[in-house]
Amino acid sequence: MEVLEEKEEEERREEEELKALGVGDSHQDVETKASVEPVCVPSDLLDVDWSSSDTSQLPSSYKTNSLKEKKLLRIADHFLQQYAHLCPDRKLLFLCPANECGVEKFVSTTVRPTLLPYTELYRWDGCASFVSDYLTMEPLKSPITPPSSLYSPTTILKYQQGNCFDFSVLLCSMLIGAGYDAYCVHGYATREVCTLDETLELCPLLEKPPEVPKEERKKSSNKYKVKPPPDLQSKFELQQEAKKAAEGEAARKNKERGEEKVTGVEKPERDPLYGLRVHAWVLVLSGKREVPETFFINPFTGNSHSTTDEHFLGIESVWNHRNYWVNMQDCRNGCKDLTFDLGDTVRWEIMLLESNQPVQPLPDAEEEKELSDKETNDTEKEEEDMSFDMPPSWVAPIQVSPREFETRYSQGKKVILYKKAKLEKWAPYLNENGLVKRLTVYADLDCTEAVEVREWFKNREDMLDMREVNKQTQLTTDYFRPGHLLSLKAHTYGSLEPETKRTMEFYNEARVDGLQKRVENATEMTEYFVGQDDFLHLRHVEFGKRGKKVHLAGTRTDVNSRPIVQIKECFHRNLEKPADEDVAERIFLITEEMIHLTYHLKDKYITASKDLFKVAEMNRKGNKMIMTPEMCITYQAGSSGKGKKLLHLYKLLQELMEEEKRVKQQVRQSEAEVLNILKIRENEETAVKLSVSIYNTERNEKRQQYEAMKNTVEDDLLGQEEQDLDYLAPFLIQIGPREKMPKGQALRVRDDCLTDLKHCLVDKVNIIQARFEKAVEELQKKNQWFQENRNQLSAEEEADFLTRHSEATFHIHILSLRLNREKRTAPQKYLAVEERLRRDPRLAEHLSPPRFPCSFTPDAGNQC
Repeated sequence: MEVLEEKEEEERREEEELKALGVGDSHQDVETKASVEPVCVPSDLLDVDWSSSDTSQLPSSYKTNSLKEKKLLRIADHFLQQYAHLCPDRKLLFLCPANECGVEKFVSTTVRPTLLPYTELYRWDGCASFVSDYLTMEPLKSPITPPSSLYSPTTILKYQQGNCFDFSVLLCSMLIGAGYDAYCVHGYATREVCTLDETLELCPLLEKPPEVPKEERKKSSNKYKVKPPPDLQSKFELQQEAKKAAEGEAARKNKERGEEKVTGVEKPERDPLYGLRVHAWVLVLSGKREVPETFFINPFTGNSHSTTDEHFLGIESVWNHRNYWVNMQDCRNGCKDLTFDLGDTVRWEIMLLESNQPVQPLPDAEEEKELSDKETNDTEKEEEDMSFDMPPSWVAPIQVSPREFETRYSQGKKVILYKKAKLEKWAPYLNENGLVKRLTVYADLDCTEAVEVREWFKNREDMLDMREVNKQTQLTTDYFRPGHLLSLKAHTYGSLEPETKRTMEFYNEARVDGLQKRVENATEMTEYFVGQDDFLHLRHVEFGKRGKKVHLAGTRTDVNSRPIVQIKECFHRNLEKPADEDVAERIFLITEEMIHLTYHLKDKYITASKDLFKVAEMNRKGNKMIMTPEMCITYQAGSSGKGKKLLHLYKLLQELMEEEKRVKQQVRQSEAEVLNILKIRENEETAVKLSVSIYNTERNEKRQQYEAMKNTVEDDLLGQEEQDLDYLAPFLIQIGPREKMPKGQALRVRDDCLTDLKHCLVDKVNIIQARFEKAVEELQKKNQWFQENRNQLSAEEEADFLTRHSEATFHIHILSLRLNREKRTAPQKYLAVEERLRRDPRLAEHLSPPRFPCSFTPDAGNQC
């Protein structure tokens, strides 16, 4: 009876609230009857036909409405009536669609803020990318009306498909959970946005990043600061350059338009439903999560758009998990002129008044103050009646398993068509070569002639990250992540055969020699260095033609290497040496047997000092070299006197000849390294290996083997322990070893064993019981002593007593738990031993299964 009285009281209060809102009695009676039971919508009216799906396992919140939800539905219906009366020319709002169980739910309660445990989903772009990749787009049944149903995000994730409203609600739930100020938007968009037609859009991967303009110098208010020099650049020349750039851009656009006309494809055909197509997207306001500017997110693509984007044509309403706002602004120019200050009650009509939401003062606030007291009181009363806290979301917690998050795409693959491009995406580990994304660029709009192919890889042991293939030049460029075996960063090649045109880039920080890049073809090789101790930054090698080639079977290379014709090395300036002693360029002319040195320029000089050594003219007597002045030609910049001494030049020549040997050896090592890299790359491409994280227990074979071995060892140890534990051993020793026992002796051994076990279990319970009673008695004595001497104790002594009292209480609690556990498990242990004795082969032939179950219950303090 009390429950019925409470329900009647609740219904009476709701009726009074509806009367205060101005709802008539007749309409109220209809609504009251409709709210008693959940409103069900026929399955044939739902936008997505999932009538065959099983809804019996869904929570009760999916199938019924709480009292607070019913009240919210009545408020929404009243709000809709007022809106239809005040704005008869506008379409009805999207307020209370049916869910997957056919029950009407308010749209704000369908939003379930959720932060999923993945780092990528902590940022808006990661959430948007996941939603657009994970779900498959289903178009609206009617492109000009919103759907009649709105399913929960959990159901949408289960079936991986939905319309634009389903996409938006799921994305908004994830963004709010990640801390963004996000809202679902019901509005209008172009045909291309509503139908996910991106064939006329440029692929985002092909867009060039915008150039960051140079920051203008801020004028300082400090009058003592030195004024910067005046800008002497001609403004007229800047204007002319800007004019030329604009003309070039216009000519380029005209050329593109001409090409499109030639191919028969111009702008998209005129849409007869332009401005009427319904679409839903997500609005992210600035402020939270350091968002500098308000922007839109198209949930179909996961791309962000400016609020002035011409593809978004108007907004009817927005909502989040707290409230619902109706746009009262003019959308003739699309969303360009809209203001997204939801606290502005003139531009945005709020449904539920929130006491904790600040409302900005209006421009005509002073005029409103002049209203009569009666109108003011009525307004305050109406606002008080409309104040209502949004009930919690009826949606179950949103969960995405690691496997689902990794697989992401439906069927593991997704294809997107752009203007002159096709983008393909795969789930990790789906392809054996680790391919996860491929972008194919075409020369025509029909996508028949491929120009360039870009491929992205993941989890490759060779650290391959991306590959670019130019179909016109037949050049392939591989890009590697840090960690490659040979510190390879990029490799551009036409073929993996040696002595062909190629460019290799390295992570110079990971190499001892600081090699940054190596460019090679059949006749030349150029190496670039960074951070060398000798300031070397470039080495250029020219090769000559080979003689007769001697090819060995089973090998890829020839025995005779390419002859070196010339080696040129360039060095940076060493400030510790004088300029005319610091070599800038060193050339070893191997075939001509000459060495040419060029030094750095001295300050205020336009010519550099040079040395030329003619090694071919050097006379040799045994191991000694005889040098003459004609063998060396020197030029000393700025010196009119004699040049360097012959002895100095002789020592310098000796050093250069040693350097020549060392450099030639380094060149041969570079050639061998190139061959080694090509061989390794060929092996890596022939047998691609994918790396698996040690924490990925589903794919890591070593981890699976370890777990299997661990379980096997544990099972073996458990079986060995059971095998080693022989309950009959102490009793069989008393009668001596016998091959076969008579029935009477077997029964006596069985009874002795069970009796001994019974005594052990009872003794254990009695010991725990005695300890428990002793601890309780000591605690009572301590409490009595504390009550008698409480007034005489200091604060420290009282605190010490309370600490000991807490420890004693905890000890008594543990003893109580152990006592109850032993009393509960003792019969189970007794029955287990009895069953094991019955199956023991030494007693089995004399024992029969018990006719009645044994009921052994040890009682502390009493004999069993």
